[in-house]
Amino acid sequence: MRPPAADIAVPPFPPDLAWIGGRAPRIERVAALAPVLVHFFDFAQLNSARTLPYLRHWHERYRDAGLVLLGVHSPRFPCTASPDAVATAVAELGIPYPVGVDSGFRAWRAYGCEGWPSLFLWGRGGALRWFHFGEGEYAATEEAIQGLIAESREVVESISELPEPLAPVRATDAPGALVIPPSEELFPGGSASEPWEATAGDRGLEVGYAAGGAYVTADGEGTLEVAIDGRAREPIAVRSPGLYELALHERHGEHGLVLDPSPGVRVWSISFAAGVP
Repeated sequence: MRPPAADIAVPPFPPDLAWIGGRAPRIERVAALAPVLVHFFDFAQLNSARTLPYLRHWHERYRDAGLVLLGVHSPRFPCTASPDAVATAVAELGIPYPVGVDSGFRAWRAYGCEGWPSLFLWGRGGALRWFHFGEGEYAATEEAIQGLIAESREVVESISELPEPLAPVRATDAPGALVIPPSEELFPGGSASEPWEATAGDRGLEVGYAAGGAYVTADGEGTLEVAIDGRAREPIAVRSPGLYELALHERHGEHGLVLDPSPGVRVWSISFAAGVP
């Protein structure tokens, strides 16, 4: 989305914000010389995780053309707040650009984020040129990136031509795709800040849902026994906080889920992905 004003300046990051994978950037200085894309996310939150393939591709495609990409991890769940948890996830997810650990939400508030993920594109000179909250608008975001690169003549002369925007990673990402909204996210512990853990005598969680996929945010150490529509699936090993795929369906449909965590595994959220009809 284009910003409502042309003079929204890039907010500086807190000077003591910890960074993984790179030195702490003075973003106001970086943005004075190059376009900067800032991506606020939580590595164990479904919508955030689904945007990461595009961010990795954009970093590889446009870093040599001048784009600077920065991640900022603002935790939605208490289990994802520690710097160690963020560092482990950054390595496991193969995030190739620096990630700030914003567990106190100072950068989140300064940038005016409105959910996970939140994305801001700053032009050379440090003015906001594009922003988006949530999933989607991938082709439009990449076109905005290309527009900022094209404004720098010396950069354009160093490459033959800008590529076509990435093909959609998923059918639901295609421009104009018909998508059926999924079931609402579930919090077995009562909220995003309270986990659920099985106790002696529990039969696990039984959930009916309509979606194109099902995922669980969990932490601890142990396994998750999973059955979809009465059929058992390979148990999922849980070793650290993260988002774990339970089922991926070709299309939107109604399904039944039984989730049985072993002792020591905590379940924070069960979330669902949109699917095509």
